[in-house]
Amino acid sequence: MTFAHWQSLAPAAAARRVHERVAALAPGQQRAALAWLAPEARLAAELSAASAAALRSPLTGVPFAAKDLFDAAGLPTFAGSAFLPEVRHPLTGVAPSDGSFIAAARAAGAVLAAKAHMHEFAYGITGENPHYGDCEIPGHPGRTTGGSSSGSALLVKAGVVPFALGTDTGGSIRVPAAFCGLYGFRMTPRHPWIADGYPLAESLDTPGFFTANAADLRSALDALIPVSPSSVLPAPCSPLKGAYLVLPGLEANVEKAFLAAASRVAPALPPGIAAELLTLFAPAAELYAILGGAETWRIHAPFYERYRDRYDPNVRARIDRARTLTAADVARAQANRDAITAAWAALFRDYDFIVLPSSPCAALTKAGCTLEMRARILGLTVPASMASLPVLALPVPLPETGGLTTGLQIVVPSIHSPAIRAVLEVC
Repeated sequence: MTFAHWQSLAPAAAARRVHERVAALAPGQQRAALAWLAPEARLAAELSAASAAALRSPLTGVPFAAKDLFDAAGLPTFAGSAFLPEVRHPLTGVAPSDGSFIAAARAAGAVLAAKAHMHEFAYGITGENPHYGDCEIPGHPGRTTGGSSSGSALLVKAGVVPFALGTDTGGSIRVPAAFCGLYGFRMTPRHPWIADGYPLAESLDTPGFFTANAADLRSALDALIPVSPSSVLPAPCSPLKGAYLVLPGLEANVEKAFLAAASRVAPALPPGIAAELLTLFAPAAELYAILGGAETWRIHAPFYERYRDRYDPNVRARIDRARTLTAADVARAQANRDAITAAWAALFRDYDFIVLPSSPCAALTKAGCTLEMRARILGLTVPASMASLPVLALPVPLPETGGLTTGLQIVVPSIHSPAIRAVLEVC
């Protein structure tokens, strides 16, 4: 169902549809995906109020889900953990007010239908969670949605809602979009919409969102990130210039699908430029572990020892590693990050967008969620993260896999880049 289909329903019917779609999920997947579900009567009343308001936007009357690191008034925020409300709101256990991203979606006319579980503290790319369960792709049991915005992706893929808020630090929108066949958009670090979300690594965290189709993503962009005068192309105008880059580590069928999809929107980067970038990007996963890890440790240090045994063991292992990092480790990694950022800046003097692969493989099974695979995935997604760049995530079908997908990253220099909507029109 598109935004328009949801908007055509009476509020009571739309609220009932949300609950029917939740009920159609297996009980374990309901628990894995949902941190909170609006009661049907409450949801119907809020949809009715939104539809009756004077505001008319592409999101008016659209139910949405929000990753459970964004606060919603009167609700707890667990960020995929088993204890975060005890740390942040020990007296009440709930957030006193809406966070800025949920507030912005409501101001655009959307209605919060659910809060979605996630990889604990957003510190993982697979979407596994030992506290609530692992999110799996509807129709593909045993295949992970990817993370960390796992519940948000599952709820859109399952049709529970047509729109969901997520975050992306090292790939947490781009990877679920690739695995689930969704459209997504990653914004930029330090945007006001992420400033009051529960952080993973503040210099890398970005807000973003998912939809099930290109038209709805365009509508969400129009509602939340309207075209600015500076991003409107003059008429007559020259075509936007893009290029694609194949990154290492892709399985054969993924590389074939990527090349077919990417070549429809842009030619390959010249070999000399490609070789320079591949050298710069090679240590990206390790840079992310160091720079992101150092920031994560600073966030968790005040309460880590008290709650250490209540962390996901895999997340705990990452934090334990991060706490051993030295200032010299961080300085070396930051120098590499600066070089990557400079290379992107030089690239965008000649190009409007760059196309990269989003995943090295189709959605993973539990057995495939290894440290080696995590590094392979981050090797694709972190190069854009290192330079704080926005990314449009587009799905790419994988033939002869029973409906599994991979994805394209359309990396642009600004959230107002005209390339975003131009590529959406083509794809």
